[in-house]
Amino acid sequence: MTVATTPTYTSFDGHRRLATGSLSVNALAMKRALEQGSKHTVLLFDDATGRTVEVDMRGSEADVLARVAPPPASSTTQADAAPRGRGRPKLGVVAREVTLLPRHWEWLSQQPGGASVTLRKLVEEAKRANSDKDQTRNAHERAYHFMVAIAGDLPGFEEATRALFANDAKALQAQISQWPDDIQAHTMTLAFGATQP
Repeated sequence: MTVATTPTYTSFDGHRRLATGSLSVNALAMKRALEQGSKHTVLLFDDATGRTVEVDMRGSEADVLARVAPPPASSTTQADAAPRGRGRPKLGVVAREVTLLPRHWEWLSQQPGGASVTLRKLVEEAKRANSDKDQTRNAHERAYHFMVAIAGDLPGFEEATRALFANDAKALQAQISQWPDDIQAHTMTLAFGATQP
């Protein structure tokens, strides 16, 4: 069972970190930076993906907060309102097409519980076996997206990218040592989970 976590975001005014936290906290920090006449590009990043997030900064702080606030919970979800499809939606089971060779179908048909049960077991086993690799790959991809957006023109960018995908934290730190402190810290946090100062 996975535990739901609150999404976090990080905003930057040029190369200076403004805030890390909820979307609302970052939106307010960005709004204030823009109102104070920032001469830099103000960017917001989703910490889960490293990708930029667009926020409409028009109007008052209340207007901005109203646009980024999560929609109110409704008693009828979109899944309940949608026409019923195949599978067992209430159990979270969704039917989709799987294309296999005849020998694969033959093997699946001989397994206890049938094809669906066997495929679910195989997927869960693969997820467990590859969990560390998947987490490392996801961390490197989110750090890369962040680096491309904010540091693509900084010295050593290409070498830093190579160190990142080689999973070499020391080499990455060495390559980005001349970058602004906030960008260094956030890059290492996204890539390797280092704590921010």
